[in-house]
Amino acid sequence: MLIEEGRIKAAFDSGVFVLKLCGDVRLTLCATLDSQAQRLAETPGLRAVLIDLREATNVDSTALGFLAKVAMAVKGRLEQSPTIIVDNPDVRQMLDVMGFARFFTLMEAPLQQPTTLNDALEELPEEPADEEGLRDRILEAHRILMHMNEHNREQFQPLVEMLESQDATTHH
Repeated sequence: MLIEEGRIKAAFDSGVFVLKLCGDVRLTLCATLDSQAQRLAETPGLRAVLIDLREATNVDSTALGFLAKVAMAVKGRLEQSPTIIVDNPDVRQMLDVMGFARFFTLMEAPLQQPTTLNDALEELPEEPADEEGLRDRILEAHRILMHMNEHNREQFQPLVEMLESQDATTHH
């Protein structure tokens, strides 16, 4: 089976922001996810955030960290928490284990098909990141995940400590 390279699409219409992740979404797309989270935090008139993972075959922990950052970016600004649509059982299990239900509404199918938004989805260009930028983003993503629950803290503590020690070595 061929692994489909990850892609991110986005659309904004009538206060609803849709972020659609497709294929194998890995740390290479984190710069793109990060800038979307920052853009959302500053978007006027934002009423709802919908993250569509139905076409995602895999989402690595770094990408999940930036999805969590999206939730943090809009926290307190929306009437309801961002919604994640996920029907892949493996991806759903990962979201459950990592505690995403505390920060997102998780559902298997949208209540109605937002066809106008689907038509408006545009593929986002992959934003390049140098090695140091990538390492900083991996570190940030895993720190965010560690704050979500105890399981994540235990899971990612060694990685974060390793990256922090690398960081300290590089900057001296």
